[in-house]
Amino acid sequence: MLSVHTSPLDQPGTGDAGGLNVYVVELARRLAARGTEVEVLTRAARPGLAPAVELADGVLVRHLPAGPYEPLPKEDLPSQLCALVAGALRVEAGRAAGHYDLVHSHYWLSGQVGWLAAERWGVPLVHTMHTMARVKNLSLAAGDAPEPRSREIGEQQVVDAADRLLANTRLEAGQLVDLYGADPRRVAVVPPGVDLELFRPGDRAAARARLGVRPDAAVLLFVGRVQPLKAPDVLVRAAARLVADDPALRRRLQVVVLGGPSGSGTERPRALEELARSEGVADVVTLAPPVPRPVLADWYRAADVSVVPSYSESFGLVAVEAQACGTPVVASRVGGLPVAVRDGVSGLLVDGHDPDDYARVLRRLLDEPRLRQRLSLGAVEHAARHGWDATADGVLAAYRGALDDAEAARAARGRAAGRGA
Repeated sequence: MLSVHTSPLDQPGTGDAGGLNVYVVELARRLAARGTEVEVLTRAARPGLAPAVELADGVLVRHLPAGPYEPLPKEDLPSQLCALVAGALRVEAGRAAGHYDLVHSHYWLSGQVGWLAAERWGVPLVHTMHTMARVKNLSLAAGDAPEPRSREIGEQQVVDAADRLLANTRLEAGQLVDLYGADPRRVAVVPPGVDLELFRPGDRAAARARLGVRPDAAVLLFVGRVQPLKAPDVLVRAAARLVADDPALRRRLQVVVLGGPSGSGTERPRALEELARSEGVADVVTLAPPVPRPVLADWYRAADVSVVPSYSESFGLVAVEAQACGTPVVASRVGGLPVAVRDGVSGLLVDGHDPDDYARVLRRLLDEPRLRQRLSLGAVEHAARHGWDATADGVLAAYRGALDDAEAARAARGRAAGRGA
């Protein structure tokens, strides 16, 4: 596996670490449990890292030297693609010939490395986009910078080179075909999963006690990287509308944002804090860094509602994690979120990003405990269909398809060569 721009060992929720990191870790573990040995190649982003680290039984993370031993924004990583390719080829050269059966790359930068490595090793390339420039550029947040043309070109090259493209949803599969001209026969839909052992319903009062949250608090939770694309500002503005309409709510409202600056959000890392002050809700908004996943599960359980107001999401893992803990989700009706959240069953979807619209939906949920309870039950049931085991089965089927196609192509070339002789 290739995840060159962000390591599976990184804490999701800040910088370039997010749902992709969770995806790689959980998928690798499930594949290894099924007997598929996995090596994850990533960039060495700090000094002193061991060349290889065991993530789990059968899963090895290898650090490739490429540029300075420090974090680099993914926008600067194209300059390191040659070094990353050289590192990947060097790793393979230390193995017996034919050691790797297949390359699975994640995000377009990894796809560029995987394209060359797979061609050099004579193995299939399977690629998961996670996000796509052309999709993001169609739904930019106000003031957000569009993805550059160079990324679009790089993504197109990876789409053209891949033997299989894994899409999170049918919508994403259609976008690959419509926006990138992907061959539909090479696109497989495999939804991501959720760790149903970690993220599960629990005692809300106990979770709140562990986190120091008041028993009577009305908790609205945002989990994710703090950047315009993820739209935490929509939640802050909606909170201001809520307390303006019902001043008594201020006493118990708690808006919790778990995440760190990322992407264009790093240009103004205190922008959300400043917004909360200007909207008059600094006293009800808590900005906190990402937390370990067991603590995150407690935050989901402690919340009344989890809010995912993104402008673009290929799926929305945090929405499924929250639902697995029994917490209803209010989310934007964009990308894969209508798949991750069943509108009216496990949560409520909002058209657009008007804070007034979010405030109306959130007020309804806070005012109607029976509705919250009904959605909570639906959330657990819906999330139960998205375990990582099902994802691993779907990915393995895609691997087998790519390997079978490669074998058939080799056989056809052999027959052609025989006829030519």
